[in-house]
Amino acid sequence: MSDLRHEVSELERKSATAARLFDIRRIIGGLFVVYGVIVTVAGITASDADLKKAENININLWTGLGMLALGLFFLVWLKLRPVVPPAVEDAEAAEGASAH
Repeated sequence: MSDLRHEVSELERKSATAARLFDIRRIIGGLFVVYGVIVTVAGITASDADLKKAENININLWTGLGMLALGLFFLVWLKLRPVVPPAVEDAEAAEGASAH
């Protein structure tokens, strides 16, 4: 019985690690930061012809900065409020209460 409990606790630990690893905020934040850097660099290196096409508004620069801000927001949110897996004791107590 203790071997089974050990195996279950090991699977729960791996599940919690996978939940933190594949949190959607990390994926969205990372992609927005990467694309934001690319678009910001394109905005910084924009030519006069590019600016003239956009009525002298450096749209790549502003969009890139916005994407960077959004990506950093998601990553800070992930850092401040990480995924917390449910406690094993709480799940066992709920099962014990429903069995009786």
